[in-house]
Amino acid sequence: MAELGLQRSRRSEIRALAQRIRDSQSQENALMRRWYRQWTGRDVPAWSTGGWGHGPGRGAMGMGGGMGMGGGMGMGGDLPGFSTSLEALRHAPDFDRVFLEQMIAHHRMGVMMASHAQWGTVHPELRDLEAAMVRVQSAEIDQMAQWYRRWYGTGGA
Repeated sequence: MAELGLQRSRRSEIRALAQRIRDSQSQENALMRRWYRQWTGRDVPAWSTGGWGHGPGRGAMGMGGGMGMGGGMGMGGDLPGFSTSLEALRHAPDFDRVFLEQMIAHHRMGVMMASHAQWGTVHPELRDLEAAMVRVQSAEIDQMAQWYRRWYGTGGA
């Protein structure tokens, strides 16, 4: 989704946000993969079907494609209110509006997953990362919701 935001958005605010999301989630992904290797002695297993990434070649819990949780594809597609669709986004006549709607839903799912993961995390560095993800993505949700209201009025996001 962030890549599409960089390519298709007409708004500099959304392009800057998409760049930050792409950069931070790529760094988080690399860090979590490194920790997984250190803690288990193995690479993150690839899932051939199903899983959070919903497709071939996705890493554990969808951490494939260098884009963090779900790579922006199918994130929460089976949960009401959390569906995102790259196809719908690619073909959206009002890209910026659909991007905000979908990225807000995507981030809400990320915040929920990171919040829940903290309960069972035994590694303090992972707990710190999860807490940081919750803080950053919650702030980004607030910013996107403000833009949505300013640009499109209330509702929808």
